[in-house]
Amino acid sequence: MGGPGASGSGERGPSGVGEAAGAPGSAGGPVYSGGPSGAPGPAGPEGSPDSQIGHGAGADQASGGSASGAAPVPYGSSGAVHPTPHHAVDHTAEPTDDPLAIRLEHLILGADRRYTPFQAARTAGVSMELASRFWRAMGFADIGQAKALTEADVLALRRLAGLVEAGLLSEPMAIQVARSTGQTTARLAEWQIDSFLEGLTEPPEPGMTRTEVTYPLIELLLPELQEFLVYVWRRQLAAATGRVVQAADDEEMVDRRLAVGFADLVGFTRLTRRLEEEELGELVESFETTSADLVAAHGGRLIKTLGDEVLYAADDAGTASEIALRLIDAMNQDEAMPALRVGIAFGTVTTRMGDVFGTTVNLASRLTSIAPKDAVLVDGAFALELIRTGDAPKSETQAAEEAATAEKEGEPPPPYRFALQPMWQRPVRGLGVVEPWLLSRRD
Repeated sequence: MGGPGASGSGERGPSGVGEAAGAPGSAGGPVYSGGPSGAPGPAGPEGSPDSQIGHGAGADQASGGSASGAAPVPYGSSGAVHPTPHHAVDHTAEPTDDPLAIRLEHLILGADRRYTPFQAARTAGVSMELASRFWRAMGFADIGQAKALTEADVLALRRLAGLVEAGLLSEPMAIQVARSTGQTTARLAEWQIDSFLEGLTEPPEPGMTRTEVTYPLIELLLPELQEFLVYVWRRQLAAATGRVVQAADDEEMVDRRLAVGFADLVGFTRLTRRLEEEELGELVESFETTSADLVAAHGGRLIKTLGDEVLYAADDAGTASEIALRLIDAMNQDEAMPALRVGIAFGTVTTRMGDVFGTTVNLASRLTSIAPKDAVLVDGAFALELIRTGDAPKSETQAAEEAATAEKEGEPPPPYRFALQPMWQRPVRGLGVVEPWLLSRRD
């Protein structure tokens, strides 16, 4: 069974600590050292061979939750489980004996190493095959048959299997839960170790080593960070549940109509060649932070960041428009930031594991690539939605006529927030000919 402690990318976590932090109730695992690879494991219950455990993210191909539905390849079978092409996996890696690493692991997991993967699966009452699929989905690397797992690992297996047995989750859904949780917390833990804890564990006094500071610091931070993580997760779960139950019908709960926007820094590739690594990192962090704050503050949802690009979604076109124009304004106020361009589309979107997919998303991306600097391009469906909701007029001629009529009758003019200007039709790769509209704010 897979050794909790490897990151979602299949690489080994620093000191074996990162992946366990911030994952209350989940299993975390050992710190690795080198060793020969390719050794088989013992036979499973009733003579069935044990399946190998995860190869990090690359193991998704072999898990039950993969798109192909391929089952794990057992030890001793004609087909071998191969490492991903990105890295080699040591199937017999043993936990390190480094005293500080062991103390930190015990502090974070709150339990001693007691079980091999086979023993943990048997104690949890779970088949080795299902245990393998769960651990692969969580992104944990293979540890062979080292005695490195704890009661927390057993409890995690028992809980997931129990949800399946009770009929609350199907087995594929339980694997998706494991995968989404593993990927999200792996990124969080890596960030906390690489950025947050690294900065705080600088020796406060000359002569002190970082290791002398790390243990007491984590001891103080761990319970607070755990409580905060659970609080934020509950808040996000409540918000997501509220959005879903307000859907018009069951079909819309999965395939929903949303506004999807991409915001892209112009000329970022040239910047990477000109700026020092530290300067580039600060620029990306500033862009991501500013974008995340603006998207959240104005009612959107940040889907993901891709260095020089952010993807966000909103339930209505007006909210997406406001976010796009404010993003451009914010970047223009920072002289260090390059120009920004935004593309937005409106339509049916499929949501999976916090991400969004479909033609609407692809169209938004293509609009971004053809948008002028410091400008927002939207598709025809988005423009029609703005007009339907009264956020933009059909034309400036109509707006002028309505304003004149309102003035004669002593009434205020219609409160249009945005203006739309049709642009030239053009072919867009993979999507045919589209007619983009230039979005701007009305005075």
